[in-house]
Amino acid sequence: MRLPDRSIPILSGVALLAICTLIGAFLGDLLGAALHVKSNVGGVGIAMILLITVRIWLARHGLLSASIKLDVGFWGAFYIPVVVAMAATQNVVAAVKGGPIVAIAAVVTVGVCFGCVALLGRLGGVPETMDEIEFRERESDVAARTARDPA
Repeated sequence: MRLPDRSIPILSGVALLAICTLIGAFLGDLLGAALHVKSNVGGVGIAMILLITVRIWLARHGLLSASIKLDVGFWGAFYIPVVVAMAATQNVVAAVKGGPIVAIAAVVTVGVCFGCVALLGRLGGVPETMDEIEFRERESDVAARTARDPA
C-alpha cells in the first residue's frame, strides 16, 4: 500500500505535536517535583509554547513548507482548546477544598488580565480603520504613479 504524498506533512505535524507534548509533560513533571507538588505543573502550557516556538523556528529557517504549516496550524488549533479544557478539570475539587485562596487567586488573575488588556489598548493609540488604511494605500499608489509618469 502506497501512502499519498500528502501523508508526510500530516505525519510531520502529528510528530511535532507529539514531541512537544512529551517534552511539555516531562518538564511539567520536573517543575512539579521541584515545587514539591505531586502533579504536573504547566506541562500543557509548556507544550503549547514549544509548538509555537518550533513552528516559528522552522518558518524562519525556511523549513516550514505550506502544507506542513497548515498541518501544524491545524493540530495546534485542535490541540490547544481540547488539552486546555482537559487540564482545566484536573484537581478542581481538591483546589476548591483548599479554601478561599483559590477564589482570590482566580479573581486577581482575571483582574490583572483585564488591566493588561486595557493598558495595552491605551498604549496602542487610536486604531486605524480598514477604510483609512485602504485610502492611504490608494493615495500612495497614485502618488507613485504620478512620480513615475509626470505626463
